[in-house]
Amino acid sequence: MKKFNLFFNIEKEEQWLNGQLQKGYRCTNISGWGIYSFEKTDKRYVMRLDYQEHLSKNQFEEYKGIYEDFGWHYIKGGWLGGLRYWQKEEDGQDELFSDRQSKGSYYNRLMGYSLMLGMLCLFFSFMLYKDTGFSELYFKGLWDMEGSLFWKAFLFETPFVLLKLSPAILVVVFSSTYYKAYRKYTMLKEK
Repeated sequence: MKKFNLFFNIEKEEQWLNGQLQKGYRCTNISGWGIYSFEKTDKRYVMRLDYQEHLSKNQFEEYKGIYEDFGWHYIKGGWLGGLRYWQKEEDGQDELFSDRQSKGSYYNRLMGYSLMLGMLCLFFSFMLYKDTGFSELYFKGLWDMEGSLFWKAFLFETPFVLLKLSPAILVVVFSSTYYKAYRKYTMLKEK
């Protein structure tokens, strides 16, 4: 079975994947385009996601080896950096990060990930809107139209406007993700 889904929040993606596991579908592959492959299983699995910045090949092999020693199966992720997908049969020890320090490091990496993507989208938004701002999102003649012609043109152009606004929308999404990771990070520090 294949499913398409896009996520901008690592924790929501992990929840969704674990929801599929609860329905009896084990993840076998994840493409870079948001296509998830599943197979039916009778066993109970758990899935965890981790974000790691650049690791050398040796560091990557060591990173993989540590988790594989604890029964985790590596699904996807490049050694250069990014999201890593881990899956294993449920056995009561189903967390990648069992102590406060490792959880704190995880949330710190999530903050860096969200900040980097948010800044990239902000830069792209600035480049996209610097000359025109938001004033030319819709076709200039649209506002002079009347009646059903106006509504047809408005509805036709709205998806394109949303596409033009997507970098600015993503800035808000990644800012929210950063804030959530920051809150969890500070709550761990306060304990």
